[in-house]
Amino acid sequence: MRILIAEDETAIAKALKLMLEKAKFTVDIVHNGTQAWEYIRLSPYDVVVLDIMMPGMSGLEVLSLMREEHMTVPVMLLTAKSEVEDRVAGLEAGADDYLAKPFATSEFIARVKALGRRSDSYTDLTKELGNIVLDSNRYRVSTGSADVELTNKEFQLLELFVMHPGFVFSTEHIMDKIWGVDSNSNIDVVWTHIGFVRKKLRSIGADVEIKTIRGAGYSMEVMS
Repeated sequence: MRILIAEDETAIAKALKLMLEKAKFTVDIVHNGTQAWEYIRLSPYDVVVLDIMMPGMSGLEVLSLMREEHMTVPVMLLTAKSEVEDRVAGLEAGADDYLAKPFATSEFIARVKALGRRSDSYTDLTKELGNIVLDSNRYRVSTGSADVELTNKEFQLLELFVMHPGFVFSTEHIMDKIWGVDSNSNIDVVWTHIGFVRKKLRSIGADVEIKTIRGAGYSMEVMS
């Protein structure tokens, strides 16, 4: 299940991302409403979590744009405000759930899971390209004869390529998309993990390949 978290407090965003990734979710984080709207327009999500008070655009403004565009993805609003009128405003704007800070980790994860079950795309747990099947439920990739388990980052990396075959992703884009704009990791982790994924794809006889595009980045292609 793919989740977007839009939260301007970096520490909170990182903590939520870590919790959800431990629960085997794929998570993107942004820190302002403008970024959130850009991500939502470009990527399919099963759940969107919006902080109400953000720079650029507020969570309510982003939510309004989503509903104006007839996007039905479930949305949870996060805010330090707990007054009844604030909750009503959020729900009337089209929110599916509302959680006031501070909140218990277990409650947050349970609510996200519940929203995910409402998502139109929730049943699409597998993605296929060439002869591989990427299982979002078990974090495994398989062919007709073999399968192999993926780590969280390996899964996110492979999912990114499978969802956009032929598209060239720069190292910087992959770094920001998977490790996050606030990551302290060295950019070398990108090619290291691409090496891991390549090795696992070869081990199961996959007919897809992550190719290095000199001076541009990486792209996944089906081998003829």
